[in-house]
Amino acid sequence: MIVQDVITHLETLAPLPYAEEFDNVGLLVGHKTTKLTGLLVTLDTLEEVVDEAIENQCNLIVSFHPIIFKGLKKITGNTYVERVLLKAIEHKIAIYAIHTALDNVFEGSNSGLCDLLGLKNKAILIPQAGTIKQLTTYVPKKNADAVRTALFTSGAGSIGNYTNCSYNSDGTGTFKGNEHSNPVIGAKHDFQKVSETKITVSFAKHIENDILKALFSSHPYEEVAYEVVTLENKNQHIGMGMIGQLEQPMDEISFLKFVKTRLNCSSIRHSVLLESSIQKIAVLGGSGSFAIEAAKAADADAFITADLKYHDFFSAENKLILVDVGHYESEQHIKNILVAHLKKKITNFAVLLSKINTNPVTYK
Repeated sequence: MIVQDVITHLETLAPLPYAEEFDNVGLLVGHKTTKLTGLLVTLDTLEEVVDEAIENQCNLIVSFHPIIFKGLKKITGNTYVERVLLKAIEHKIAIYAIHTALDNVFEGSNSGLCDLLGLKNKAILIPQAGTIKQLTTYVPKKNADAVRTALFTSGAGSIGNYTNCSYNSDGTGTFKGNEHSNPVIGAKHDFQKVSETKITVSFAKHIENDILKALFSSHPYEEVAYEVVTLENKNQHIGMGMIGQLEQPMDEISFLKFVKTRLNCSSIRHSVLLESSIQKIAVLGGSGSFAIEAAKAADADAFITADLKYHDFFSAENKLILVDVGHYESEQHIKNILVAHLKKKITNFAVLLSKINTNPVTYK
């Protein structure tokens, strides 16, 4: 196996085009073609984690958080980031980060958080816009079925619970080739009228290259007429945060104790209690203050996240309970998601779970 084999499995789970624009995801250190000797999965890539990788002869670290986030002008070992990079490079250890790409997929970080809390009827809290594209092409009627089938096979035409979705209309196409053309129908310089079918299909943006490859390989024309546009529709399967329901409603105190136990928190912070029952829960692992309004709009009884500031708690406005469980506590399950996924895909190679607790926050 090489590093790229692992990357392929990771990006099947969480395609990088769905990562937030501010993020730094993908292979951060190393070469994709390096032969793999061992694989270590962690939440954060710290010096101790690199040491753990060296000890276990792992030359690839798969990390949730990116060790390189801001631009670096030098790598001299003066900061923990620089020391990690120096040690990884010295020992030829590759580092891959997945971060918000995993946050934004349906079976990703926040789905795992819902599962820890036993939430049912999961749905995306903030659906991501700009992730659905639409292809329109024009094909001779006799070739329409073949082109349509190729597009469906490559992943186009999936909408919610339906596949093989397309819109088709018949009309007349015209063209005239110049002296350099090699027309499939007619001859050079001849004006042609051809009965054609207009085919329109939608697809997820991360498979655009596959869709176009299928189009070009199945279309009979020398020059394929097509257009790709980005739809305004929000993707109900891609986005930040999730919302779900407890099997049974709970009183607020029982709910807070339940959260502490399930997420293994030594302490939590929360907004004013409302003396109401709790059943509909919004979650967003990591820093989630930006999603407070979305949680309120979804009529959540409580919103579980991390890194809330003093004034953020006022935003509850007696409409829900804000629960700050801590950044690490809200994401500690993620490395287990990655290990489980990789073990299913890689059955003949050891996938190690880091034993290092990378939480930088301590409580008294």
